Amino acid sequence: MKRHHVTFSCEGETLVGTLDTADGEVGLLIVSGGSEPRSGAFGGHASLASRIAARGFPVFRFDRRGVGDSSGTDAGFRQSQQDIRAALACFRGEFPAVRRIVAYGNCDGAAALMLGEGFGVDALALANPWTFDDAQSQDAPPDAIKARYLQKLRNPREVARLLTGKISIAGVAGGVRQIIAGKSTTSQLGQALADGISAFHGDVQIMLAGRDRTAQAFHTNYPIGKEVVTVREGADHGFSEPSDHEWLEDQIVSMMKSLA
Repeated sequence: MKRHHVTFSCEGETLVGTLDTADGEVGLLIVSGGSEPRSGAFGGHASLASRIAARGFPVFRFDRRGVGDSSGTDAGFRQSQQDIRAALACFRGEFPAVRRIVAYGNCDGAAALMLGEGFGVDALALANPWTFDDAQSQDAPPDAIKARYLQKLRNPREVARLLTGKISIAGVAGGVRQIIAGKSTTSQLGQALADGISAFHGDVQIMLAGRDRTAQAFHTNYPIGKEVVTVREGADHGFSEPSDHEWLEDQIVSMMKSLA
């Protein structure tokens, strides 16, 4: 396995990518979320790429325009479709032995892949897709608040904290009021993502982190259809704990093996 860096063009700008080579004919494209560089938060994507390449699958990740080492202006995930297309073309050009591709994205990286109807890849592995509308509150929606409190009530330690005054009764009461008053509705972005997935003909797996508000909001903001949805209880947004990172890796590799 070797790692090398490449540059490629996107609408007059120079983008930088990293390829972890392997002998497999199924490859992985990693799409970063937010303004995160291709290495990922705390090197998470670099580590994921190295581990998956060690299991026989080549991996390509890149910085979109205006992010990391790439030139240009960062226009956000909604305007990243040409960046993703250019990255896929570079991946295929650098590694022509790759016959099939799984694309993985977290947060708005996942959303970008959904809006682009998968960009012609063979399968999508999507973690904690971003479903908030631009003007929508990012507070946890009623369904997420309810799920969080039910989880706490199943934990004897949390019940003990409530009974001994270590948890604010006022805070709990406020959460209950939100549950009673709130209405669960699909967001406009959530519907747009669903429309993108409905036009995609490959397999789709959505992986949600149990402790992540973006993942919790997904249940409210997105009309789940054909997607396979799995939840990693206790995981944070970036699956940063070693056991959670390993779980994420295994989920992605399982999809790749199904295409081999």
